Amino acid sequence: MAARRGSAPKLGDVLLVTGAESFLADRAVRSAIAAVSKASSDVEVTDVDAATLDVGVFAELTGPSLFATERVLVLRALENLPAEMAPHLIEYAGASSDDVLVVLVHSGGQKGKGVLDKLRKASVNEVVATAPKTWELPQFVAGEIRLLGGTVDEGAASALVDAVGHDLRALAGACSQLVSDSGGQAVTTALIGQYFGGRAEVTSFAVADAAIAGRTEPALEQLRWALDCGVAPVLVTSAMAGGLRGLAKYSSAPSGMREADLAREVGVPPWKLKQLKQQSRGWTPGGLAAAIKAVAQADADVKGASGDAGYALERMLLKVTASHGRR
Repeated sequence: MAARRGSAPKLGDVLLVTGAESFLADRAVRSAIAAVSKASSDVEVTDVDAATLDVGVFAELTGPSLFATERVLVLRALENLPAEMAPHLIEYAGASSDDVLVVLVHSGGQKGKGVLDKLRKASVNEVVATAPKTWELPQFVAGEIRLLGGTVDEGAASALVDAVGHDLRALAGACSQLVSDSGGQAVTTALIGQYFGGRAEVTSFAVADAAIAGRTEPALEQLRWALDCGVAPVLVTSAMAGGLRGLAKYSSAPSGMREADLAREVGVPPWKLKQLKQQSRGWTPGGLAAAIKAVAQADADVKGASGDAGYALERMLLKVTASHGRR
């Protein structure tokens, strides 16, 4: 679960978000932005990959604003921060700007640990995004449903985990749909069976596996079958996002790592590495980036940006399979 050290984030803070559970890390970033936005309706948010950062850009993003705007700088993949930037970041953490909230996101692992240690010594606030244990997942479901204003008993929460699987993003999406459609009534095992019926994990991940393999027709067939079976569109985008995210981490991991270390770096169980090795064939960094962008757009579409979720998912699959093998 996400554990916080320190008070709620505010302008002038440096917030460190660490851990391999990307859903909880993303939630921590969104929560930090929301906390700052409550105090001001005009907050400028900039999202930057740490690997692209240089001294000039960092000074511009964190220095005094000519227009007196309040800002949030989200620095992703801190583990890839250029070595020459580390001293500047550490120095800033000790004397941050009053009108900027800086959120530093580190995906876990040993890479960049030296920078993390120095930031912690600078007493920055930290949110640790740690995935719950398997036996804790029903508690996670119950907490999500309560957060959304619904109620659920322990048996129904366990039934949802059995139906949807262990992916937190998929579980959160399922909780949101169930609470939205329950009409203020408790989320029950019967309602979960009506929506998912134990099929969601099989069908959504079957769609993702076919698409990541570049197999357009099978992916579209699996998608149509999944939607006909009542699988929520958000579970399909979640499965796609999880699959591509794992593949990207696997592809960028240092070569020569031991299996246990590689599994830890990627954030998957060791048995999953063989599948990722097979899936990585035919994927390039450019193709992966295009596919991830297509999934992000589809996820926004099925959550309300588009009126036709089925069309949005089909378009996503076509873009993902077209990105397979792209140079």
